[in-house]
Amino acid sequence: MQKSRILGVGHYVPERIVTNHELSEMMNTNNEWIVERTGIESRHWFTPGVDTVTSMSKYASEMALERAGVKPEEIDFIVFATITPDYFIPGNGVLLQRELGMGTIGALDIRNACSGFIYALSIADQFIKTGMYKKILVVGAEIQSSALDKSDEGRSSSVIFADGAGAAVLGAVESDQPGILSTHLHSQGEHAEELYCKDPGSSREVRLSPELIESGSFFLKMNGNAVFKHAVVRFMEVIKEALDANQLDQSAIDLLVPHQANLRISQYIQKQLGLPDEKVFNNIMTKGNTTAATIPIALSEAWEQGKIKEGDLICLAAFGSGFTWASALLQW
Repeated sequence: MQKSRILGVGHYVPERIVTNHELSEMMNTNNEWIVERTGIESRHWFTPGVDTVTSMSKYASEMALERAGVKPEEIDFIVFATITPDYFIPGNGVLLQRELGMGTIGALDIRNACSGFIYALSIADQFIKTGMYKKILVVGAEIQSSALDKSDEGRSSSVIFADGAGAAVLGAVESDQPGILSTHLHSQGEHAEELYCKDPGSSREVRLSPELIESGSFFLKMNGNAVFKHAVVRFMEVIKEALDANQLDQSAIDLLVPHQANLRISQYIQKQLGLPDEKVFNNIMTKGNTTAATIPIALSEAWEQGKIKEGDLICLAAFGSGFTWASALLQW
């Protein structure tokens, strides 16, 4: 049986940089408050009329394809993770397919929020293992800033979320080659409303109305304390699950790339695992939480900075809305 391997990674973030100082002019907050609670100093927000989920994912995908030495026409399938598509329908996968000038390949969209990229990676991994496809483009991309309540009431979430896109090209390799060792996926829907965006939903009599707009139900809502409490537990569980599945100890990890939800969460996990700073990659300080895009953006930046070398054992882990959480262990 063949396995899948990441052949190349790429990313894109909008040009607009939003500092904590700029946010303090929109709402009752300040740099110290934001940094202390999240670790974020700045983030990128899209420019309307310039950036779209499709355009950002195209740039990220082109970078990943170039680094992988793969042409668009060689891609057999697309798995696109986003909860902020450009259209209500269709999904963003077909829009990216069109922009990249690909043939009539399949395009699958998934909505697993912060865990989306690992879920997408796992799906692509299974397709390659079964022999159905040889090369798959996996994308995580989000525009979250347009769903944020930028008033005092919404400040606890609006200071966290940001925009961007990341992509990875997966290719089939022989089973004795480096590649994805295992993926692990979980969910617990009873906590769905702790981090969600209620509207526009299809079960309303009218999907969009003046009353709905007035209610603010289309803004992202987050119970930060509940998310933090569950995240620190599930992160550890799913990382240990991946290590145990491969009969490895945490000391074997060369680089942990966690979902960039909150720097305090990442630092807690790092401490629990006993990993030194050089074995954990964080970029939330300047990128914020880009949901499904955080891990591929971080992977791309870590590779650019020489922090990932061939043969390294990389652990990916994520937790977020759903609640969903996931991990992947791979040899680069």
